[in-house]
Amino acid sequence: MSDREPPRRRVPPPARPARPGGRRPGPGARPARRPAPPRSQGPRVIRLGSPRPRLRLVGVALTLVLVAFVVRLLQVQAVDAGEYTAKAEKNRYLSRTLAAERGGITDRNGVDLAISVDANDITADPTLFTRGATRIDDAPEQAAALLGPILDKDPDELARKLRTKDTRYVVLARRQIPQVWTQIKDLKSTLADKAGEDRTAVNVLAGVLQEPSSKRVYPNGDLGAGILGWVNADGKGGGGVEQQLQGRLAGKDGEIRYAQSGGRHVPTAGSTEKPAVAGSQVELTIDRDIQWAAQNAITEQVKESRADRGYVIVQDNRTGEILAMANAPGFDPNDLSAADSAALGNAALQDAYEPGSTAKVMSMAAVLEENAATPATHVTVPNRLHRGDRLFRDDIDHPTWYLTLNGVLAKSSNIGTILATGQLGTTQKEANRVLHSYLRKFGIGGYTGLGFPGETKGILAPADEWSTSQQYTIPFGQGVSVNAMQAASVYSTIANGGVRVEPTLVRGTKGPDGRFTPAAEPKETRVVSEKTAKTLARMLESVVDDEEGTGTKARIPGYRVAGKTGTANRVDPATGRYRGYTSSFAGFAPADNPRVTVYCAIQNATKGSYFGGQICGPVYKEVLEFALKTLQVPPTGTSSARLPVTFTP
Repeated sequence: MSDREPPRRRVPPPARPARPGGRRPGPGARPARRPAPPRSQGPRVIRLGSPRPRLRLVGVALTLVLVAFVVRLLQVQAVDAGEYTAKAEKNRYLSRTLAAERGGITDRNGVDLAISVDANDITADPTLFTRGATRIDDAPEQAAALLGPILDKDPDELARKLRTKDTRYVVLARRQIPQVWTQIKDLKSTLADKAGEDRTAVNVLAGVLQEPSSKRVYPNGDLGAGILGWVNADGKGGGGVEQQLQGRLAGKDGEIRYAQSGGRHVPTAGSTEKPAVAGSQVELTIDRDIQWAAQNAITEQVKESRADRGYVIVQDNRTGEILAMANAPGFDPNDLSAADSAALGNAALQDAYEPGSTAKVMSMAAVLEENAATPATHVTVPNRLHRGDRLFRDDIDHPTWYLTLNGVLAKSSNIGTILATGQLGTTQKEANRVLHSYLRKFGIGGYTGLGFPGETKGILAPADEWSTSQQYTIPFGQGVSVNAMQAASVYSTIANGGVRVEPTLVRGTKGPDGRFTPAAEPKETRVVSEKTAKTLARMLESVVDDEEGTGTKARIPGYRVAGKTGTANRVDPATGRYRGYTSSFAGFAPADNPRVTVYCAIQNATKGSYFGGQICGPVYKEVLEFALKTLQVPPTGTSSARLPVTFTP
């Protein structure tokens, strides 16, 4: 095989095709059409359409989308900007009330009677108990089951609060002692540790929080509870001074507004705060020691007599200040759940009852002031006295008594009192009007001036409306109703030389700045002359000092004691009919230079004696003696008046 290339063969050019007719083209003839090239035998090529229509369509769609976004943006940022801003602020910022510290209550010597101590409000964020936050459906129920025993609340009620929608704040329990929050916090920590170790575990208490608060505490238990009252679950006074002076004690709450996330305070987001203003401290006229003596004495006697209730009032007759106001039975404001609803309140101001013979001192005051008689005036007292449509009697049957006016008061004769007050006018109607005017001046039928919640003003009908029996029973204390404070004030008026000083219970208040503001001076009213008052004081001594008197159990060695017994038919509040008795004793000491008034009343004694001198006399003596020693009131050293009780016909 040779390396030389083979010789190339010359290929002749293709012959031109002959034109039809065998003619050759001449000058000016159209050139002959060239034959079409042969078709390629390769793959077929597909030609694409123009992309411009598609681009236009996409551009229009994008434009519409952008227009929609712009419109929405304008709506959010311009048209509805305020609404959305408010919603954002609401979800991000929370406002909380800063509770003002409640002012304390003290006695006249600064001894605490009511104070506020640190406590916690247990709160929760319901959004942290949803399935989205906990990955379980029953987080509220699980949390409620754990919290119920600790907070002493119904688990169903707690679960309902934890499922509350459209809020990030609910209160589960208010004013819980610090130990309660400590117990919850320890339980939260335990659940958090378990959740950290086991991803399937859930801390269902993560949304439980606390806020600082305060709790009202009464250090002396039931001492003076009727005066103090209590604070309810909303932190407002529910009775007594706590209710009466709510505005001064409560102060003014503040407010804090802060950013939060996940139920926690965000300190770097800024906050605004309006500080709370603490309440004022209230100083009462009460002396804690005298209050204790009065409450102890009346409680023991009510128990011994198996009575419905009783009250004792101690008053400084010169100033009108109340040194003690005790009720039995009482209640402990620290634990209202254990209190008898009938014992709540202040019965010494809220009970209206017929006073009986302690009211005779007003009848005698009218007789003396009108110069209708003197202490030595002779009064012949039969065993029965017919007046109007009734036959009147004294508490015991007796032969005809020959008594002085002083003796009528000392022996507490109903008949003698009717005869004496009959001299107040030329007719019985005129006598009624005169007596009525004195009763009103002594404060009967009107409020005492204390402004105490629930106080009754008693019942005293106009003189022209007195029934046939009332015009003879009212002079000895039946057919007219009073409260215990009104009854005590009558004797303080006599002890104060015939001038009635409105009773007071508050000495003053001390504001957050420490400045003490004394209470307004009480109103004073001249009821009878000083001469009449001193005469009545000597006559009241005969009740206690004379062997013919009904109040001998109230004697106090070394002191001149003025007093008056009372035993009245009692209207049963439940039936409106007479049932049982109201036993009472009222008076003051020293009789010749009075300093302290004491009034005692016991309702419906069912065991032993029911006479006022027998069951209230010892209480009166015990409390009065204690008060005199506490106030360091010395005996005057003078002898008693010894006015005559009887006369020889």
